[in-house]
Amino acid sequence: MIPIVRDLSLHLLDLVQNSITAGASLVTIRLTLEENGMLTMVLADNGKGMSPELLSRVTSPFATTRTTRKVGLGIPMMKENAEKAGGTFQLESEEGKGTTLTCTMDTGNIDCLPLGDLSGTLLSLMLTNPLFPDFLFEGKSPKGEGTFDTREVRQALGSDIPFNEPSVAAWLKEALDEEINSIFGGVMI
Repeated sequence: MIPIVRDLSLHLLDLVQNSITAGASLVTIRLTLEENGMLTMVLADNGKGMSPELLSRVTSPFATTRTTRKVGLGIPMMKENAEKAGGTFQLESEEGKGTTLTCTMDTGNIDCLPLGDLSGTLLSLMLTNPLFPDFLFEGKSPKGEGTFDTREVRQALGSDIPFNEPSVAAWLKEALDEEINSIFGGVMI
């Protein structure tokens, strides 16, 4: 059965897992919503990167590095959804340096998926990876802009306090909700 991705935040969840599996110590998620409704999503990591051979075939659902299944759907589905929404898709990678995925979508296009629960997705990533890697979120829209950097949170907490400690998790949820709301106004595209 092919999984159905109902919003962009779930795409991010899946794609960030690729970055984590690739050994990234920093995953950057950048979302920019323009006045004209074009959304640009950039996911960049400093993981192991891809060989030119893998990069040339990774947009095929039959290309995967996983040993638990024979298909990889995250990147091909993201490419298809971006293009169906009147946008573009670009993937750059260099072995030993990392990977950057950039896609654009017209949020006014009927085929554009909604953004979904972005703060919940970011929180899930932090709670399921409580000590490593770090995440940098950068968002910008006509309503505002902001960042959320787990390196700053870790510096304030100390390196031995995990994000999934209950009081820390509660603070993270509140801080993420506030940051995302200030950028996108609570309206999830």
